Amino acid sequence: MPLSDAIPALLVLADGTTYRGWSFGATGTTIGEVVFNTGMTGYQEVLTDPSYCGQIVVFTYPELGNTGVNAEDEESAKPQVQGAIARNICQKPSNWRSTQSLSDYLKQHQIPGIYGIDTRALTRKIRTVGAINGGISTSILDEGELLEQVLAAPSMAGLNLVREVTTPEVYEWSNPTTPVWEFNSDEGANIGESFTVVALDFGVKRNILRRLASYGCRVIVVPAHTPPAEILKYNPDGIFLSNGPGDPAAVTEGIATTKALLTSQKPIFGICMGHQILGHALGAETFKLKFGHRGLNQPAGLQQRVEITSQNHSFAINPDSLPAAVVEVSHLNLNDGTVAGVRHKSLPIFSVQYHPEASPGPHDADYLFAQFVQQMRAARETVKAEVS
Repeated sequence: MPLSDAIPALLVLADGTTYRGWSFGATGTTIGEVVFNTGMTGYQEVLTDPSYCGQIVVFTYPELGNTGVNAEDEESAKPQVQGAIARNICQKPSNWRSTQSLSDYLKQHQIPGIYGIDTRALTRKIRTVGAINGGISTSILDEGELLEQVLAAPSMAGLNLVREVTTPEVYEWSNPTTPVWEFNSDEGANIGESFTVVALDFGVKRNILRRLASYGCRVIVVPAHTPPAEILKYNPDGIFLSNGPGDPAAVTEGIATTKALLTSQKPIFGICMGHQILGHALGAETFKLKFGHRGLNQPAGLQQRVEITSQNHSFAINPDSLPAAVVEVSHLNLNDGTVAGVRHKSLPIFSVQYHPEASPGPHDADYLFAQFVQQMRAARETVKAEVS
């Protein structure tokens, strides 16, 4: 749109740094932790990922909105971010799948955004000082007044945001209007078999549920506060711990539930927040990263094996706190050496800090879903042998 028609917007960080630009999406004021994502594509999946609840996302790719938005690419029912920051906005998307512009989509869901600022400088700022609270406003253009609101906002450390994004009730995953994007030939191995998986919802992405379903799983999604006994009533073949937002150490109910489930002999698979909660249940601790890992090309691996992975997290497991007698590290983030995966030495329990379901991102780690299925198949065969 012509700048003469644009609405001024202000971004203020908790250290007093200010940026002035223009509004896109909804008008008003929003406060959150300012983080950056380095992905060159997949902005709609990022915006609707529940793991971003409570955060304002800086997109380092210089133009946003080129392909518009569509219902198929949503990772949840609505945008989950507090706000969005971009260098430039495309107001007239060009893509055959587009049903709405990005700006109109955010306006519909009351999510403010700011564009026209130097996102490269802002990203370098965050890399220097770390993820930091900030505020975007079109109604408060006085820097000091907006700073007061930013300083009053809670820190992400110690914050339980799972309560805001978990499902309010149990449901079985079924979304026939949403396509399944098949990109792995291994799925054919599961034809004729069905496995019941209970997914503990800390803020689950839809494509995780799609991938589980594509591997022959009947997926029952339950709220994060569901007691272990209720989970086991479904007699699941396996238990899945989902991604989610906030500080994993604050999700005490989820940790307690997972700890109780460790003795169930059920295969357990965790992703992102689920990985961190599993770590706590096993006796480990987590810590907050300076600015987190958010992008589509994070290398992870161990012993000459490397996967290019999609990542989105602020916290990591402290490797020194892992109980070495029962747990081993399966993957490291090869950029900074943080723990990117763990597995139990004797039980069918494993987790990863990254997103094997992609959406957006590479497909290198999709084999982990097949690994989960293989563990459920082996557990089923063990039970049959014991009965016979």
